[in-house]
Amino acid sequence: MICLDVLRALVREPSSVPTLLDELRLARGGNRTLDAFVDRLERELSDPAAAEPRARGLVECMALALQGSLLVRSAPPFVADAFCETRLQREGGLLFGALPAGAPRHPIVARALFSAV
Repeated sequence: MICLDVLRALVREPSSVPTLLDELRLARGGNRTLDAFVDRLERELSDPAAAEPRARGLVECMALALQGSLLVRSAPPFVADAFCETRLQREGGLLFGALPAGAPRHPIVARALFSAV
């Protein structure tokens, strides 16, 4: 139901889609995977009223794109790149700790442990 409410809000407030896309584009050029993901999302959002059958997936993509954009802009590249590879390409799925082969696991874990203190 919440995902359908999001779609209804996008239709009711047409300026919300360009506002979201503007926010996502602040990270443009920082990660190719994110750029491609945002491009696909923009196409998906071109007609939110027709997106009801895929509401859950579309809202999930909106959240992932925003997370990726914020990380590309604010986190060290090794963190942002690992997120984009695993979450936006679906190579690792959405499971916590799923990282692609070759991802810098030690720096990511060290950062997580240091941040938790």
